Amino acid sequence: MQISGQKLAGSSRLAAYCRDHPAAPRVAPFVVFLALTVCQGKCGAASVYWFYLAKTIVGAWLVWEMRPFVPEMRWAFSWEAVAVGVGVFALWVGISGEWTMQASLWVKLGAAPAPDSAPAVWNPFHQFGENSSLAWLFVLTRILGSTFVVPPLEEVFYRSFLYRAIARPNFISVPLNQFLPWPFLGTVLAFGFSHNEWLAGILCGMAYQWLVLRKNRLGDAMTAHALTNFLLGGWIVWRGAWQFW
Repeated sequence: MQISGQKLAGSSRLAAYCRDHPAAPRVAPFVVFLALTVCQGKCGAASVYWFYLAKTIVGAWLVWEMRPFVPEMRWAFSWEAVAVGVGVFALWVGISGEWTMQASLWVKLGAAPAPDSAPAVWNPFHQFGENSSLAWLFVLTRILGSTFVVPPLEEVFYRSFLYRAIARPNFISVPLNQFLPWPFLGTVLAFGFSHNEWLAGILCGMAYQWLVLRKNRLGDAMTAHALTNFLLGGWIVWRGAWQFW
């Protein structure tokens, strides 16, 4: 009974903190997910995949736990979301070239030295063997994680928090459908350069932000983001285009 009471008290304190600090449930899950991403590959080559599995599980738990405190984190379906999701997928695989990848962009601009070898790609079959059950587990984890976990985490952070926080410290008071030039620019640049495919990322961020502005809700952008990632995952496995991961 005492342990149950302590758990209830801890949950109440967490709920009160999230209500008093609305940035916390919108930022903390993203930061935790990002920290686990940074850990990928730090404990050997195979840790790239094990950490991805771990961060997907942790990310799903964080989305579930923070859901009561982030009312805008609700899936929504519309034809605009489908159109944007499919369009961004086509754009993502269609834009290619050395200048469109951060890995080579900074080298060409003289801001980074040329690498001694080609960057490793995320390919569990290369690590664990062709037709390996473990490799298929990691592929399935990546597709499901990028479809159902990444969209709510990223859309809440970028489109709900960052866009509005750039506009005003009291970001909750900023309507989701209010277009603001500087927050728009700052958010799409931050989102774009968080991906190796920086140009596709910027255009993608513009499309998702347009959805939020048009629909005055986050759910359509989450759905579009999920559809893009699902189609991209299928394309990568089908075509062996592992460089996109």
